[in-house]
Amino acid sequence: MKELNIGPNLIKNRRRRGITQEALAEYMGVSNASVSKWETGATYPDITLLPQLATFFHISIDELIGYEPQMTKEDIRRLYRQICHDFFKKPFAEVMGHCRGIVKKYFSCAPLLFQIGSLYVNHCMLAGSPEASSNTLEEAMELFIRTREETDDVALQTLAMNMQALCLLQLGRSDEVLSLLSARPVLMMSPEPLLASAFQMQGNLTEARRTLQAGIYQTLITLLNLLSSYMALCGEDTVSFEESRRRILAIAEAFSLKDLHPGTLLSVYLVLAQEFAKRGDESQTLAALERYTELVSSDIYPMKLHGDSYFDLLDEWLENTLALGSDLPRDESVVRKSMIDSIANNPAFAPFASHTQFQDILRRLKNSLR
Repeated sequence: MKELNIGPNLIKNRRRRGITQEALAEYMGVSNASVSKWETGATYPDITLLPQLATFFHISIDELIGYEPQMTKEDIRRLYRQICHDFFKKPFAEVMGHCRGIVKKYFSCAPLLFQIGSLYVNHCMLAGSPEASSNTLEEAMELFIRTREETDDVALQTLAMNMQALCLLQLGRSDEVLSLLSARPVLMMSPEPLLASAFQMQGNLTEARRTLQAGIYQTLITLLNLLSSYMALCGEDTVSFEESRRRILAIAEAFSLKDLHPGTLLSVYLVLAQEFAKRGDESQTLAALERYTELVSSDIYPMKLHGDSYFDLLDEWLENTLALGSDLPRDESVVRKSMIDSIANNPAFAPFASHTQFQDILRRLKNSLR
């Protein structure tokens, strides 16, 4: 991440031109001492001199002062990791203040604005109160709106719109969610088969396979999330619920989800436990919670996105395509704590609070943090 750095840039460009401080001072109509102070960072040139300096070196004013209004993907990734860690270690208000300063500096860098907004969404539960969490979501939503305004990248616009809708939903503004998403196409064609065919036509079979693996992987995670949401809406329709449960567990087994994407499987087990709890089925509720606990306590750490023996070309795609690479959107410590909170503080499981097996589940979950 670049800072205003006029001194070293003056030295670099002056040496590139092969001129002395005295020659530059004479051209600019200032003293030798003034140029020396500029280069050491003791003072800065008057703002009215910047165009003349930039013209002399045949560079832009931004290049002269070392200002870069856009951050690279690598810079954004490093910054995101650091802020994730800060949210877990430092006071929430302090980290938010730091983020706001970054936003002001890079207010036209759409990919960065999106990631800062995502950080707010993924850490708003740490704000300290429901009101503070809501205010954080409001700030996140403004960043997603700004992202949509600043970028021509259709994929990023879509991601920002979805995140804006998520904020609205968490704020209880369902009418605005429906209004925002109603204009989306009902059916969208996946581009991966076309891309793979083009790569195959060029003889690049590896890239064709990688493209299809990425498409299958993304569709798989989307399908499992859709099935989980549908299963939670089945209500008293036991037939639909049981069929949804059968299908989602069969898919999870077929794609070895326990190893490939344990976070999604944990969400499936949580939904199952909640739905059985609503039905008053104690045995099945505890069975789902047992599966959840076994997975949380197993060797799934560090939690990162990755491929497997089937998705053998996926790792490179994840690293090169996703803004965060293989990293999760929250620090692992926050993720693991949320795994426990999802059970311990879940009102759906309040009727089981005194149950011996449920207490044992909570104990094992807490021990998994150590």
